[in-house]
Amino acid sequence: MFSARALQLSQRRLSLPKKSLGRRFQSTAPEPPPAGGHLPSIATSSYLRATRDSALRSQDIRWLDGDNNGPPGSVIAGRETRKMNLYQAVRDAMAIALMKDDTAVVFGEDVAFGGVFRCTMGLAEEFGRERVFNTPLTEQGIAGFGIGIASMGHTAIAEIQFADYIFPAFDQIVNEAAKHRFRSGGQFGAGSLTIRCPTMSVGHGGLYHSQSPEGYFLGASGLKIVIPRSPVQAKGLLLGSIRDPNPVIFMEPKILYRSAVEQVPIDDYQLPIGKAEVLTKGNDLTLLTWGTPIYHCETALHMLASPPESLAPHVPPSLRSAKVELIDLRTILPWDVDTITESVRRTGRLVIVHEASMTGGVGGEIAAEVQKRCFLKLNAPVRRVTGWDTPVPMHYEKFYIPDALRILDAMVETLTY
Repeated sequence: MFSARALQLSQRRLSLPKKSLGRRFQSTAPEPPPAGGHLPSIATSSYLRATRDSALRSQDIRWLDGDNNGPPGSVIAGRETRKMNLYQAVRDAMAIALMKDDTAVVFGEDVAFGGVFRCTMGLAEEFGRERVFNTPLTEQGIAGFGIGIASMGHTAIAEIQFADYIFPAFDQIVNEAAKHRFRSGGQFGAGSLTIRCPTMSVGHGGLYHSQSPEGYFLGASGLKIVIPRSPVQAKGLLLGSIRDPNPVIFMEPKILYRSAVEQVPIDDYQLPIGKAEVLTKGNDLTLLTWGTPIYHCETALHMLASPPESLAPHVPPSLRSAKVELIDLRTILPWDVDTITESVRRTGRLVIVHEASMTGGVGGEIAAEVQKRCFLKLNAPVRRVTGWDTPVPMHYEKFYIPDALRILDAMVETLTY
């Protein structure tokens, strides 16, 4: 029961003067900013194809069911798109591969019921459990089986449940899949093998669910490594990987599975393996990255052009009009040397961003090659913004990831060198 004093206080609070209520709710004071601020997020990124027309006109897209050489309007006439997130686009690509290639099989841990991230949902029911099936919990076995069945003429689409778990399969991938064609003098190979795996951080994955292991495979000649940034890219690059005559490790940024949403063409199409994409053109600095950090870089570019009040003292006004060229590498191995070096020769500056740690990371290889080819054109040292040289921490994962603030700092330092 309420005490008499509590009842008296509650009545006093409920009987506020109408005049004060009017002042409170008719205030002209500015509204507080949204929780995420006014900077772009993944959901509001300008790099995502939000309309049918923009999706169908994606750069480098090649249709597999029609003429690609006609006028742009006729090439896309009659084609449709559907709203998909990244895992749905991956599923769509595998469905097309299974439908058009009777030798294609999908296998891995728990894929028959849809997989941890639902990328294979419904495929077993649609194409049969002899073509979409579970394996024992053995990454080495999954890779070895994939190499064997690819060698026998099948299209093998294997899933490693997390990229963090790919290390038990390292010997099979690096010593067998990558070298299979070479050691036989071209008589046999495992070129029809594609290994899918979720990669990069998710915010709370810690040591065993947020790693970015692409750099470990750089020395494995014979492999290709692909990392998409969005649903349109994921579908086109995955179909390109499945049909590539070389074994491909296809790494899917797991935080983008649901957060990246686009209009995706429903027809069969491919995007080129080994070719980077210029997302924003510029002449003052080249910003190179792949996967999830694309969106951190986009935020950093907005902060450079229009810094928040708290950062304004640290961003010289003379830099706010700088034209930065943002490039999505897309294929990590072999990486697009020509596109990157052409850009750096124009801009004279390069900042590389990736989630993996700095030592042994892909950025070191790119920096060395750019330094060799563009040395006389460089106006500043090549700068890398990466994860720290520690295991990915659970509690402080946010501080491990190269975020927009660290990218902004690297751009300012490079532009003012």
